[in-house]
Amino acid sequence: MTTIWVVLPGLAETPEEFGRVAELLPGLDVRVVDPWCTPVTSDVDALRRAAGVPADAEVGLIGHSIGGLAVLRWALTRPSEVSRVVLVDTSLTSETGWRRLYPGTPGNRVIRAFLRSLGRIGVPQLLGPAVRRLIVRIGSTTNRDLLSKATARQRYGDARSWLLFWDELASSWELASEVGRLVSDQVPPTTVLVAIGGSSRFTADRWLAGQRRLADVLDGKIEVLADSAHLVHLDRPDAIAAAAKN
Repeated sequence: MTTIWVVLPGLAETPEEFGRVAELLPGLDVRVVDPWCTPVTSDVDALRRAAGVPADAEVGLIGHSIGGLAVLRWALTRPSEVSRVVLVDTSLTSETGWRRLYPGTPGNRVIRAFLRSLGRIGVPQLLGPAVRRLIVRIGSTTNRDLLSKATARQRYGDARSWLLFWDELASSWELASEVGRLVSDQVPPTTVLVAIGGSSRFTADRWLAGQRRLADVLDGKIEVLADSAHLVHLDRPDAIAAAAKN
């Protein structure tokens, strides 16, 4: 049976920036969920529909950052359909945020109202592309952005973009709590890629320790990327592709 590889991006990321990963996996069926249309924190059935995965398909999962939490929930709740898991500098199950800002709380509603007002007066349109450039500058050692300027303006300049980012972040805290309750070694073969280069070096020891604990619980193997910051798909797409192929 042919494996369909589904990529779940991280916070404020686009499917376009995972293009190099797909290019390095020629002959494989690689599908990247667009978080701007279907948040990666959505339930597994919604993610399957977004990726167009047939009911009886065998699935390999690649998740970056909060996408890694979504991958883990998928693999832990549907183990029979998942053959391989690649976690790319994944968020940890300890990253559960502040409960007063969880979806549905008064604090969350206040922030959502504020972000909607910023969208109405054009702040994301004005600053969104600059925010994208800053994200890449801080999160990448190569500073190589795969998005065209037009795509960056279209996505990050959208009036709803900052609200989307917030909703995804707040939902990821609930997802981390859920995965923390589910996590076990009863998962398909798992590779954990950990970035400790660039800006990631400032928290490398603590971050790597947390990733090692996660890999131990999952009985997975870990690969440390000293030459990559958090945006591994921009710095080391080859490492992601190799983990999927091996």
